Formats: sequence, structure tokens, C-alpha cells
Amino acid sequence: MKKFDTLVIGLMLFSMFFGAGNLIFPPVLGAQAGTSYWLAIGGFILTGVGLPFAVLLAVSLVKDGAAEIGNRVHPWFSTIFMVIVYLSIGPFLAIPRNANVAYEMGIKPFLGSSSNSAFVLLAFSSVFFALVFVVSLNPSKMEQYMGRWITPVLLVAMVTLCTIGLFKMDGHLQTPAEPYQANAFSTGFIEGYNTMDALAALAFGIVILSAIKQRGITDKKQLTKYTLKAALVAGVLLSLVYVSLGLIGGKMAASGSYASGTDLLTAASTLLLGSSGKALLGFIFTLACFTTVVGLTVACGQYFSKLLPKVSYRTVALIVTLIGFTLSNMGLAQILKVSVPFLVTAYPLTIVLTLLTFFSRYYKNIRKVYGSAMLFTGIFAVNSGLATAGVNLGFLQSVAKALPFASVGLEWIIPAFVGTAIGWLLGIFEKKPVPSQLVETKAS
Repeated sequence: MKKFDTLVIGLMLFSMFFGAGNLIFPPVLGAQAGTSYWLAIGGFILTGVGLPFAVLLAVSLVKDGAAEIGNRVHPWFSTIFMVIVYLSIGPFLAIPRNANVAYEMGIKPFLGSSSNSAFVLLAFSSVFFALVFVVSLNPSKMEQYMGRWITPVLLVAMVTLCTIGLFKMDGHLQTPAEPYQANAFSTGFIEGYNTMDALAALAFGIVILSAIKQRGITDKKQLTKYTLKAALVAGVLLSLVYVSLGLIGGKMAASGSYASGTDLLTAASTLLLGSSGKALLGFIFTLACFTTVVGLTVACGQYFSKLLPKVSYRTVALIVTLIGFTLSNMGLAQILKVSVPFLVTAYPLTIVLTLLTFFSRYYKNIRKVYGSAMLFTGIFAVNSGLATAGVNLGFLQSVAKALPFASVGLEWIIPAFVGTAIGWLLGIFEKKPVPSQLVETKAS
């Protein structure tokens, strides 16, 4: 495969990942982290960039993608977990969030006070999702649309905004807010969950592998090699964007407080370029959110049409766009409120499952290791998600608070190690590995 092809696939991957959360959370982190910024952004990049691309590599190591990784726990676990992931990063959370942010930044700032915002949102989302559906109908053209055309335009716009912001702003980093004073790295680590990119990577894996296979690459080692190269392109770009947006947020903190990342970036772009800055920012948000929604729609279409052979890809894409269209009119605040408990629950499971895939050769792919690790991790991950939603499970909540790393939201780490160890010990006596077809080719 040519270097240019790898670059184009990497740009396509960047555009699929780069959506609403990637824009609105780094500036807030920068404003709150202050002088602890570099530790905080390091943690953010670890989960916002490193983890998603670790997931992509794990997916490339197995035969049938993310679903096969889940099969190592149990086929029922795989199906249920993947359906929940696809629905969440698809029509029920990430898709409507991106569409709503595109409206909040691309259209709403230019409306007069007398405008009927609900009607305008309805009109905007109608056009937005109609275009998403049309572009999503031909997945084989995604690379051309997004990698060769849309992403370069998006990058030029981002470079323009970030360069002007970094050189023209002279504000200094402020004293860190409370969460970042003692635990800057771990707080940034948790904030990286909000991008939802590690979950999206489970879905995008099939899209990237398909793009590589279209070039005649079928050998597993080669697939992993080119997946890594494309991931590096996207990862470097995402990291540079995060660092730049975070620094802009940190410098803007000296001029006041802001309710959200969208408010902060709007103020920054207006300060730098006036009304032209507001228009540029709206263009960036709309384009970034559009590419992400297209990528998620294609991923959902490919997964569910394979899971349900009697349902065509076109039908799934239509259903996904209709649900996304309906929920996007709920409003951004409500969508974000629903998403956080789910992310706190899903991310630990995804992290542990990915790590188990990489280290599987050391415990001979014993199935009990996967099952036990997921069980122990899942108990405390679900507890954390419920606690975030305001549900207290009493005794389990008390146990969770007493565990190491609980103060930084990582109480699931020790249970994950304990579950892995118990599964390994049980597996030694049983010596029953997962089916041979699930064992990946070792990367050289």
C-alpha cells in the first residue's frame, strides 16, 4: 500500500474521531487545570488518543473485529456489549450530541433574540441528517469524501484558529481549580472519557480495516501494520489539536469564567477575529461534527446489517439517522447528562478488555481470565456509573470508596487485577483455552 493511501486513511480516521467532544472538552480542561495544564493534558491524551488507538490495534489483531474480542468472554457478552456500544456511540448519544453541537456553534450564535430556536434547530437537523444519510449510503466513498476533501479543509481551518490563538493571546495560566490541584493527571485521564473515542474505536475498527483491505491487504500482520500507521497519523493530529485548544482555554481563563467549552471557544474566536472568528469556529464545529456523524452512521450500518442479515445496510443507516435526528432536538444539556454515567461504566470494561487482548499470549487465552476480569471490573464500573447518576448502592458504594484510587475515579483497577488473577488460577486447573479460531496472530 502506498504512503499516500496510508495518509488518506489516517486523515479519514482523524475526521471520524474529531467531533463535538474533541472540541469542547480540551479548552475547559485548560481553563480549569491552569498551571497544572501539562499533567492534565497528558492524562487526557492518554485516554483521548492512546486508548482509542490501542483499541484499534486490538481489533486489527483478531479475525472478525471487536465482536470477536467480546466472544473471548462469552458470545452473549459480546453481542450485548457491542450492541450497547454501537447504540451509545451511535444514534442514542454521540450522533445526536454531535448534531446538536453543530447547531449550537454553527447556527445559534447568528440567530437574533426573537428567533424561534426550536424551529431553527428542527430545520437545521433536517438538512444535517439528510446530508449524513446521502453520504453514508456509499461507505466505499468515505475515504474519498472525508480523507481527501473534507479533512484537509477542516485541518486548514483548525490550524488557522489555533495559530492565531496561540500567538495573539497573552494571558497566563491561572491557579488550578480544585480537581486539578492534587490530581491533575488522573482528572485529565477521566476527562478523556468524554471524547467517547475509545468506544468509537470499537466501531471504527471495521471501517478502517475495510479501507485497508480494499487495497488488497489481507495478511493479519500487514493489516496491523497499516492500521498502526494510519492511527499514528490521526493520533498526532488529535494530540496537537488537544494541546492547542487546551492552551487557548488556559489563556482565556484570565479574562473570565465560562459555562462550557462552546462558550469559551466562542469568546476566544470573537476576541481574536471578531465576527469572522465566530463564523470560522461555527464552520469548524459543523464540519467536524458532520464527519463524525457520517463515520458513526456507516459503522452502525455495517455492524447491524451483519448482525441482522435480513436488514439491509441502507435500512439500518436510515433508522440510525432518524433516531439521531429525533434525539438531537432534545437539547445538548440533556444529552450530555445522559452520556456521563454510561461512559463511566463502559470505559473500564473497554480498557480491561483491550489490555487482555494484548497480553493474551501470557495466559494462553484462557476464557475464564476474560470472564472473571469482566465480572469484577463490571461490578465496580456499574456501581460508578450508577453513583454518577445519583444512585447509591449502599454497601457496594462503601466498598468502592475504600479501594485504592477511588479518590480519582479509578476504583475498578484493583478489582480488575483480582478478577484476572482468579480467572488465571481457575484456568490453570481447567486448562481450557478459548476456541482456536479466536486466537489472534501474534504481532511480530
